[in-house]
Amino acid sequence: MAKEIRLGIFPNMNIAKVRVHFDAILALCRKHNICPVVPGELAEEYRLEAFDGKESALDAAVSLGGDGTFLRMAREMVKVNVPVFGVNFGHLGFLAEVEFEGMEKAFRMLADQNYAMEKRCLLQAGLFSSADSKKVKSDIAINEFIAARGSLSTTNHMELYINGKPSGRYAADGLIVSTATGSTAYSLSAGGPLVQPEMEVMIITPICAHSLSTRPLVIPATEEVSIRLLPTNMHAMMLSADGIPVSEIGQHDTVKITKSRKVMRLIRLIDRSYYETWQEKLIRGV
Repeated sequence: MAKEIRLGIFPNMNIAKVRVHFDAILALCRKHNICPVVPGELAEEYRLEAFDGKESALDAAVSLGGDGTFLRMAREMVKVNVPVFGVNFGHLGFLAEVEFEGMEKAFRMLADQNYAMEKRCLLQAGLFSSADSKKVKSDIAINEFIAARGSLSTTNHMELYINGKPSGRYAADGLIVSTATGSTAYSLSAGGPLVQPEMEVMIITPICAHSLSTRPLVIPATEEVSIRLLPTNMHAMMLSADGIPVSEIGQHDTVKITKSRKVMRLIRLIDRSYYETWQEKLIRGV
């Protein structure tokens, strides 16, 4: 018999389809010698093993939901270097790429360790205080960091530095600095390019720039990107990571973004190229 797989399961129980099929998913685990580890409230209800702060002992982790559910799970699993995959119960599903109909095959492949493993480049950001140049906040991003204001009626004025050298000024609603993985997320909606997700790059995309000449930039992830507010910017902005607020950016504060030492280990259970995925989910208008 194959070795038992300890699988962390992160279900979005707010999705009706996840609730309806959760018992069937647990049955698949039993069938393929997979030990499910779940959040505490579900562990008690289904008499399963609960997360106990030792998630590093997991062999893998899966999200049941959309890409948002996947991101929330992956941000936690990256910290303990646990490989991840997602089952899509949402809409597009670029990150949670296994469809519900393909779960049986996916779980069988997982149990047989018959899959490919990809390493995805992540970004890290530090917010440095204008008062003493000390780092006051830091975070990692799987998809992107965003510097923006909640009020989209206010134009923001920012300056971009690459490796300490001035590289552009922006009058825009905000700036997105994304990974290649995040090229199909907010950056794409703001006019950024599609980038093969295993590439180690940063994509710098302005949000609603007030200039016809402003275009996105693609640079190596080995560079250091800094964002500062210009003196003409009258209000503070907010830095967020994968849609989660990190910290307010004050006048003369500096956000520095670099490649993270951590990586996301992504389990690939579907034999389909990204070019086919782009065709199916974007170009054909699914």
